[in-house]
Amino acid sequence: MNSGITGTYKYRAMVSTGGIGTGSFFALNGNHTLGREESRSGHFLKHRDYCKQHIIGHYVRTLLGAEFQVYPIGQVGDDKAGHELIEEMRQAGLKTDFLKITDKKPTLCCICFIYPDGSGGNLTVDESACSLVSGADVAAALPVLEKNGGKCIALAVPEVPLNSRQALLEAAARCNALRIASFLSEEMPEVRKNNLLSLVNLLAINIDEASSLAEISSRNPPDKIVAESVRKISAVHPRLQLSITAGKTGSWIWDRGKMYFQAPVPVHAVGTAGAGDAYLSGLIVGLTAGLELRDAQVLAVLTAALSVTVPDSIHKGIDRTALSEFALKQPQLPPALGRLLKLKPENNEGCLS
Repeated sequence: MNSGITGTYKYRAMVSTGGIGTGSFFALNGNHTLGREESRSGHFLKHRDYCKQHIIGHYVRTLLGAEFQVYPIGQVGDDKAGHELIEEMRQAGLKTDFLKITDKKPTLCCICFIYPDGSGGNLTVDESACSLVSGADVAAALPVLEKNGGKCIALAVPEVPLNSRQALLEAAARCNALRIASFLSEEMPEVRKNNLLSLVNLLAINIDEASSLAEISSRNPPDKIVAESVRKISAVHPRLQLSITAGKTGSWIWDRGKMYFQAPVPVHAVGTAGAGDAYLSGLIVGLTAGLELRDAQVLAVLTAALSVTVPDSIHKGIDRTALSEFALKQPQLPPALGRLLKLKPENNEGCLS
């Protein structure tokens, strides 16, 4: 592991909760969307799949280096997968103080199905060790939040109960930490009902989740969904920053009054699983290193693009050196990002087109 992105960090640590688990990739035959009563053939792939919290924490810790500490909160089963995952996280430099091994439920398992064109989705078991993560687990990490205060990031992502994520966001708000969260489409009614966005500084969601949150049809064009989502959400939460991703279409950032669109970096995608999580990792790394949200978005796009060049949902070859070399191949980057990655001046003017 290299020393990570260099410079003075705005934040010192991240406390997170979300899914920790493993899974399998299943390649479907045929590009048409799987129907409700359809039987479809396919085959399993020899790829490694990981869950959201693990993916994000891995990239953040690897890119920022030993000066930045990542404290995941979660539970895994007392099984082979659970023990292996904790060891992988430890080897990546994540602090495992707040990870529990339980014999009550197995480690979270999911199946990532992939269409021939590279798109796909996930089927995740809801009765797993992740479902046991509670407010008490979050409370154990409170000393880290209190110690770091405004220099800490709290990340709450899916695959653990919503009330445990809410507990983390509430504790982080009391400690003045930066709160970043994402929610599944099916969770949006409860998010609205409990006013959870009032606890969030930066909401990171995909296009389907945005349409669900704003209660508009997902059949609309992506740019219309984004515009309407931002209009509705910002009217209620004017201080909320938004990140919305739409796969091959690109991504949008709403920075409390201004919208930025970023097209994806063209690469040969071997596997797209985990790309959204890699993107969010890039945002967190950029913000920690002091970038404005707009420039952090470019770093996020680069991280996501590089992540899909391997079939596994964690590209373990990504570090600052690999990311810098990848960035050098791109046609113009924001100056602040170029300086962060220590690129030559002629390669860091303007922004990605």
